[in-house]
Formats: sequence, structure tokens, C-alpha cells
Amino acid sequence: MKLPARLTGSANRRIIANASSLVGTASATAGLGLVYWWFAAHRFSPTSVGLAYAAISAMTLLAVIAALGLGTLLMGELPRQPDRQGALISAALMLAGVTGGVLGVLFAVIAPHVSSQLGPIGGSVGTVVVFAAGVGLTTMTLVLDQALIGLLRGGLQFIRNIIFASTKFLVLIGAGLSLTHTNGLTIYSTWVAGILVSLVCLLLYALRAGLHLGALRPRFRVLRGLGRATLAHHVLNLALQISPLTLPILVTALLSARIGARFDIAWLVANGIFIIPYALSLVLYAVGAAEPDLFRQRLRLTLGLGFASAVLASAVLFLGAGFLISIFSPAYAHDAVLPLRILILGIFPLLIKDHYVAICRTRGRAVRTALIVLVSSMLELALAISGAVWAGLPGLSTGWVVALCVQSLFMLPLVYRTARVGGNSAPSERPTKNDAQAVPYLERPSMVEVSTTTE
Repeated sequence: MKLPARLTGSANRRIIANASSLVGTASATAGLGLVYWWFAAHRFSPTSVGLAYAAISAMTLLAVIAALGLGTLLMGELPRQPDRQGALISAALMLAGVTGGVLGVLFAVIAPHVSSQLGPIGGSVGTVVVFAAGVGLTTMTLVLDQALIGLLRGGLQFIRNIIFASTKFLVLIGAGLSLTHTNGLTIYSTWVAGILVSLVCLLLYALRAGLHLGALRPRFRVLRGLGRATLAHHVLNLALQISPLTLPILVTALLSARIGARFDIAWLVANGIFIIPYALSLVLYAVGAAEPDLFRQRLRLTLGLGFASAVLASAVLFLGAGFLISIFSPAYAHDAVLPLRILILGIFPLLIKDHYVAICRTRGRAVRTALIVLVSSMLELALAISGAVWAGLPGLSTGWVVALCVQSLFMLPLVYRTARVGGNSAPSERPTKNDAQAVPYLERPSMVEVSTTTE
């Protein structure tokens, strides 16, 4: 059953509105997150905060794995199957939630045997249930937020995330001021509460907007038919995460924990602008699936917006690097300002890379693109390591940016040709045999081939 128009949004919703919602979500939740952890550090013991941070990090990692590429799949499928939107979303959320819950239980049971510091996570049946619930719910929200982008309702995921961040902070304040016996799982539980409240609020809004519960009856048979496509997206999504997740570890391993702390701050600030090309390419996918005849026009729009935003954001960040680093700690400025100024230059090749991945997914080449991205990630890490050996943290940052530039030179011709070709229709190149098997529904000539990048 098709979802109400108030939930799906108009077909001509602007790309900038949905992209802005993603950037706004990242900015707002990051700001509220700083206040959240500041309060936690002042009201809870260092041991409790450390355990909570470790548990939340594990929860996030497990949720990314458990998402199985379902969010990326929904972004492309929902516009193609308007009469099955509710059924697809509910089926995907149930599958994601169960998968996340199972991984959460396994981690909670095994973790205490790996490290005694993680013992409280599996200390009792209750703590195992709470941890597993957090993983399952987080997985569901990862999929749901991308589904909302697929419906061109980025504003809803923005509101849901604001409700989540605000609720967990309010619950944390209540726990910190009223409870006499607290631990790390007390802090962790505030995340679970925040997610639950945000999901309930979203459901109530959907019902008020005209959604009938019958529209949410899951149709696993339809989802099962897209299993290969889901796996292809998941493999590519994981390949895209290798370099971003590994770089901070490399800095600590190759240089020192002290230098690693400096890099973490620079990396955090730089990622604040790296979300711009990511958000634009993500929304390009959703809008392209909804309006396939205007794909090339939308591609040119996102490239133009991305380049203009990259120039402005990188200029501001380049000039304000010292001030931004000093906000975290004046002691970090000496070691982190130059690496930050180097890192922010990566936004330009990332703009090309994100759109390249989106176009390749559009053409049903998720599996082959995953191999290309894997090789590219190895290049990034290799040049980063070489740079670290050569010139420390600035050398590592330079090596990473150079690797991105090399990739963009390889990827630019496809992006240019796709945007330049006359007409506005979506790319019509047919996938290879292997890629068609990975994404079977692309074999149908009437089905438009549009996807995205999820870094």
C-alpha cells in the first residue's frame, strides 16, 4: 500500500532541502552530543563514562554491520514501488532489528570473556537485553532514516534525530540528578530511551498524517527477491568505511597516542564538511529514483552545489582552523592545525568519488565498484602510511589527500560523461552479467537504474 502524500512528499522536492536536512542532522546531533558527554563527564564516574562510550561505540559498529545495506536498497526501491512502500519499510525494519538484536546478544555474551572491562555488558540477563535492544533499535533507525530520504522526507529524519538527541540528554540529566547508584549502562540506557521515544513520535505523526496500520504489514517475499541487490549494496557500503575507520587507528599505531588525539580532533572537524558531498550524492539517489527522466539535470545540480559549498566551507575552515582546534584544546593547535588544513582539501576529490559511486550503483555495478573502492582504500592507507613515515602527521594527511586525488582522476571521466551527455534521462548503460546477477531487477528495461553512496 502506498504511504500518504504527507509522508512521501512532493515529487519535485528540492535536493537542497533534503541534503540540508542531513547536514543539519549531523550538526545538531554533534552539538547536542558535546553537551551530553560534558554532562556525563561531570555527573558520572570516569569508569562509567568509559564503559558507556565503549558500549555505544560497539553498538554503532554492530548496527552498521546489521543494517545489511537495507537502507540503501530502500532509497532506490521505494520510488519504484509506491504501492509497497509501507510493506517494504516494515519488512526491512523488522529484519534489521532482529539482525541487530542477535548480534547484540552475541557481543554481550562474548565481550566479558575478551575483556574484563566489558564485563558489565554481559553481567546479567537484564544488561544483555538492554544492550541487544540498543543495537537492534539503532540498526532500525539507520535503515529508517535512509528510507525517509528515499521518500524525499529528509525533514522527518531531522526531527526524529533531534527528538532522539534531546530525549537522551533529558533522561541523562534525570538519571544523573536522581539516581544514587549508576554505571556505564545507565548512560547507555539513555540512548535506548531516546531511540524509543523518537520512533514512537514518528509513528504517531505518520498515523495522524493518514497512515493505516494495514499499510505496514511486512512483505518479506518482496524483500527476499531483492536479496542479491541488498548484499551488493552492503558490500560496497562496508568497502567505503575501511579507510575512514582505519586512519585514526593507524595514527596511534604509527606515531603515538598523543599525536592520535590531535589527529582525532582534526579528523572530526574535517568530517564536518565532508558530509556535504555525501549528503548531496545521497539525495541525488533518492530524487533520481523518484524522477529518473531528470537524473542528469539533478547530477549537474548536485555537482554545482557541491563544488560551490566545498569552496566556501574549505575556505572558512582553512582560515578558522586554529580557532576551531583551540576550542577543543589550545594545546592541540600546534600539532593539529596544519593536518586539518591539508585534510579539508580532500573535500574536492571526495565530491567526485561520491558521485562516481552513485553513478556506478545507478548502472548496477555495485559489486565491481566495491572492488574498485577496496583497491582505492588500500591506496589511501598505503600513501597515508608512507606519509606518516616521511613527515609525521602532516605527511599522513598529505598522503591520504594525494590518494584521493589519484582516485578522482580515474573517476572524473565517468562523472563528466554522465553529466555532459545530452538529455536528462538516467544513464542507460546496461550492467555486466555479474552485476546484473547482483542486482537482478536492473535487467528489466523499464526499471530505472539509480542508486547512491553511503559512506
